[in-house]
Amino acid sequence: MSVGIGLSLLVIAAGAVLTWGVTADVASVDLHTVGIILLVVGIAGLILSLVLTFSHESWARQEGPPT
Repeated sequence: MSVGIGLSLLVIAAGAVLTWGVTADVASVDLHTVGIILLVVGIAGLILSLVLTFSHESWARQEGPPT
């Protein structure tokens, strides 16, 4: 699951760069909108990855010592 977290952070970083760091104009593509979309997708992916990582069955189950 660490791949999902890392990929989400990469998508968030790419979205932030496109949103706030790029000032170029590209014909028929709004880079600000693409950056916002990447930010939203990256945050959603990060939340989903964290939920799946920490809600895994082995984490939730508490077993006592073996008898």
